[in-house]
Amino acid sequence: MNGLDRLHSAPPVAALTKGVVRLLRIRVWLAEHISPSEWQITLFWAGLVGFLGGLSAIAFREGLDGLHWLLTGSPGGMVESFGHMPNWRRLVTPAAGGLLAGVVLLLGRRITKGGSTTDYMEAIALGDGRVPFRTSIVKSTAALCAIASGGSIGREGPMVQLSSVLASLTGRWRRLPVPSLRLLVGCGAAAGIASAYNAPIGGAFFVAEIVLGSIAMESLGPLVVAAVIATLTVRVLYHATTLYHVPSFELNSVWEIGPYILLGLIAGSAAPLFMHTLRLAEKGFRSLRLPLVLQLVLGGLIVGALAIWYPEVCGNGYSVTLAILQGDVAWKTLLLLMTCKAFATAASFGSGAPGGVFTPTLFMGASVGYLFGFGVHQVWPTGAADPQAFALVGMGAFLAAASQAPVMAIILLFEMTLSYDIILPLMLASTFAYFAGRSQMGESLYAEFMRRKAEHEPELRMPTISLGQLLRPNPPTVAPEATFQEVCNAFISSRINNLYVTGPDRRFIGVVSLHDIKPFLGQPDIATGVLATDILREEFPFITPDTGMPEALAAFTKHEIERLPVVSDAESRRLLGSISKNDLLVALTEARHQAKTKAAAKTAEADKQANAA
Repeated sequence: MNGLDRLHSAPPVAALTKGVVRLLRIRVWLAEHISPSEWQITLFWAGLVGFLGGLSAIAFREGLDGLHWLLTGSPGGMVESFGHMPNWRRLVTPAAGGLLAGVVLLLGRRITKGGSTTDYMEAIALGDGRVPFRTSIVKSTAALCAIASGGSIGREGPMVQLSSVLASLTGRWRRLPVPSLRLLVGCGAAAGIASAYNAPIGGAFFVAEIVLGSIAMESLGPLVVAAVIATLTVRVLYHATTLYHVPSFELNSVWEIGPYILLGLIAGSAAPLFMHTLRLAEKGFRSLRLPLVLQLVLGGLIVGALAIWYPEVCGNGYSVTLAILQGDVAWKTLLLLMTCKAFATAASFGSGAPGGVFTPTLFMGASVGYLFGFGVHQVWPTGAADPQAFALVGMGAFLAAASQAPVMAIILLFEMTLSYDIILPLMLASTFAYFAGRSQMGESLYAEFMRRKAEHEPELRMPTISLGQLLRPNPPTVAPEATFQEVCNAFISSRINNLYVTGPDRRFIGVVSLHDIKPFLGQPDIATGVLATDILREEFPFITPDTGMPEALAAFTKHEIERLPVVSDAESRRLLGSISKNDLLVALTEARHQAKTKAAAKTAEADKQANAA
C-alpha cells in the first residue's frame, strides 16, 4: 500500500503548516543550489578559528603593552624602555618578570590540579587534539610576565598557544573526530603564527611542514583559510602592516650568487650551534636543581646583567633586526651584540621562561648574514654590494636550517618583507642551509622536543588511525512508521540531506532523501498520509568498523555522497553512527604522514647503528 492508498485509511494527521512547508522549500532550494559540502563546512570552521586566533593575538598584544608599561614605566618599545633605565633597574626588571612568571606557574599548578600540560604541537603531532584550557591560560600569563619584563624570547609562542586552545575548544564543542580535531588545532596554530608575523602563507606552511608534516590540500586548504582570516582580522582591528620595512634590494651581479650560496652553508652551520647552545642552557639550569621560581629569577638576572651593557638583548630582537636590515648597526657592535643576544636567549629559554625562539632566531640569522656580507664587501665589493641584502637572506637561511622547513622559511621571509627581488638568492641560500643544518643537527629543535615528549610520555604517542576513530555517533534517524511531518521536522532541525531509517534494535533499513520529499511539498494534504517507509531508499551503501579506509574512500567516490552510515556488521546492520568524506580524507593524509615518519625513524636508527659500528 503506497502513501496515496493509505491516505483514506490512515488516522487523521494534522496537515503541514504553511511555515513548515516554506522552511522545507527553502531547505530543498539550498540543498539543490548551494548545498555546502563537508569540505566547505570545514573551511568555514577554519575561518572562524582564524578570526578567534586574530582576536586572541590582539588581546595578548594589548596585555603585553600594558604589563610592559607597568613594569618599566615606559610605553615605548623594549629596547627603548631599557635604554632609558638606570643600570640597577635593567638588572632587576627581567628578574622581577621571572619571579612573576614563576609565581604564576606555581599557582597555576594548584588551579589545574595536575592537569595535562599538553601544548598545541603535542596535541597535533602526538595527542588527540585536546589542548587544555586552564594550563594554556596559565602558561600564556606566565609568558606575558616574562616577555613584558624584557626576557629574550619571542611572543609568538603564547600567541599560537592561545589561538590553538580556542580552536581545540571549538572542535570539541562540535565533537569532531580525532584527525579533524587535530587539523582544526593546526588551523589555530597557523592563525597564531600569521597573527604574530602578518604572514598568512608562512603561518600555514609552518604548521604544514613542521607540525603536520604534509602539504596535501586536505590539510593545507583549511590552514590557509585560517591564517588569511587571522591576518585580515589583525590588519583591520590592529592596523598591522608589513613586519619588516626594508629598502628595495636587488641582485646587483650574477657573481653575488656564489657568496649567497656560501652564506647558506655558513648559516646552516651556525644554526645548529645556536640550537645546541639552547639545549646546553636547558641542561645547565636543570642540573642546578633550583625551584622553578628561583630558576626563572636566575634566568632574568642573566638577561638583566647583559642588558646593563647592551639593552638590545632584551625582548625578541625585532627592533635590532630592523636596524640591521636598514644598515644602522656597526659591524663591531653587532658582533658583540650577537654574542650577548645568544647568551640572553639561552638564559631565558634554559630557565624555562614560556615563550618562543622564532624571532630571536631571525635576529641571529640577520646578524650572521650582515657580518658575512660586510666581510665579503670589504674584500670583494662586487661580490656583496649590499650587506643588508645578505642580512635578509641570512634570516631565511638561518631559519631554514634551525626549523628544517625551508619552504616555510622562504615564504615567511618574503611575506614579512615583501621584497620580491631577494627571492632567488633567498631560495638558494635557504636550500643549502637546510642540507648543511640537517647534516650537523639531524633534527630541528621542534622535532627533538616532540621526540623527547614521546619518549617520556608514551601515552602521547599518536595512535594508529582506524575507521572507528572517525565515527560520529547518534546521527538523526526516524522509524519506518514515522509520519511525513516527523520526517520534515528532522530535516528542518539538521543539516543532513539523507535521513537514516532504523527499525527495532537500531537496524539500518535505508534512507529518506531530502529530494524525495520535494514532490509532496506542493500537495500538503496528500503528504499527511505518507510515512517514511513509503519514500524509503533501501539500496543505500553502508560500511562497518572493519572496513578499510581505502575501501571506504572507494564507496564515497562511487556513490558521490558526503556521509556514509556505519553499521555493526552486514547481517545485523545495527546503526553505530556515520562518517564524513572530509574526515576520511584528513585521516588518510595523516596516515600517509605517519607512514613516512615511521620510515624516516627506521632509516635514522639504521644510520645511527651503522655509524656506531
